[in-house]
Amino acid sequence: MSAFPKLLVETANIVTPLVGLYDAPDPTLFEPVAQLKPDRWACVFMFYKRWLKGHTLHLTPDNFGCPGAGTYLFNLPVRSREEYIDFLHGHEGLKADRLRMAEWIDQCPRFSPRHGSIFLGPVREEAAPYLKTVTFFVNPDQLSLLITAVWHGQGALAPPRLEAPFASGCGLMGPWFDQEQPLALLGATDIAMRKYLPRDILAVTVNPAMYMELCGLDESSFLGKRFWRELDASRRQS
Repeated sequence: MSAFPKLLVETANIVTPLVGLYDAPDPTLFEPVAQLKPDRWACVFMFYKRWLKGHTLHLTPDNFGCPGAGTYLFNLPVRSREEYIDFLHGHEGLKADRLRMAEWIDQCPRFSPRHGSIFLGPVREEAAPYLKTVTFFVNPDQLSLLITAVWHGQGALAPPRLEAPFASGCGLMGPWFDQEQPLALLGATDIAMRKYLPRDILAVTVNPAMYMELCGLDESSFLGKRFWRELDASRRQS
């Protein structure tokens, strides 16, 4: 089985590179590699157009761009708990009250990279041992196909295979979940980062187990059937 979901990507006409999040020691695996400007605030999604060109973003504990990335991708004490509550609730009103904001902060998963660096860039088969998640950037029609793909291997409604949690955009690309069970997250829903993406683009981030399921889909599945062909044809005619 291929380690790339070629049929899914081609059927859906996904032209944006699939973006892998890697916890890896060696930047040479991901060239061309770029870093954010040191000591300056930046959102990782400001790199979106560079991903389209095949570039990889290299984040480190000393250069991660914004407090959210430092907190949720590196588990660093960038801001205190109270500072986060004051900013996210008091300033931005993202939860109904301080208690709910505190509950979210306390429960939101955080990642500590084993190798010290995180690489965000096009999926590379040679870097597969370091892969933590894969993100598909998709439009609404492609999202419907991808959700169908995520649920293809399970009949029961529980446990859920796809979740849509409230979180920072970069946090939703991180390894939030159990890496053994096939799981996915609906991402790019952070209103603070959406200005860096085209308005009709959302994201689905999957763990390696789910990614391999998606790689295994063939033409006997819905990818080769009528429903998608009719939807695709209707869009081409409009």
